[in-house]
Amino acid sequence: MGKINVARVILGGLLAGLIINISEYVLNTYVIADESSALLQRLGLPEIGTHQIGVFVTMTFVLGIVLIFLYAGLRPRFGAGARTAVIAALTIWIVAFMGALADEVIGLTPAKLLGVAGIWGLVETIVAAIAGAWVYKESA
Repeated sequence: MGKINVARVILGGLLAGLIINISEYVLNTYVIADESSALLQRLGLPEIGTHQIGVFVTMTFVLGIVLIFLYAGLRPRFGAGARTAVIAALTIWIVAFMGALADEVIGLTPAKLLGVAGIWGLVETIVAAIAGAWVYKESA
């Protein structure tokens, strides 16, 4: 079993993070902007600003790197390719969705908003994982 190629994990992870960041921009700017704004208003919170956006973008690039690291770790057991990338994506998405689901259960997030964002997130995570896995190659 070869060692994980850290440089390729970072490169693939940055690509995965870029894809997720672009997708999240579209989601939050065009798809759920009104619902998100109403939720923030209901909770008495200010609109999302540039500082929060910077933090979210950074977090998403880290998430992309973790996603491809997980893919690299799964390769010896499941083999290289899209199937393993989807397994890694589903693993990451389930963990993230559990946190979001908790917000819905306690009444912070409306179910419709959670549903739209959850499905969107599943698709974007799978696409990002496949793209990042395409970049990843084992160390020689």
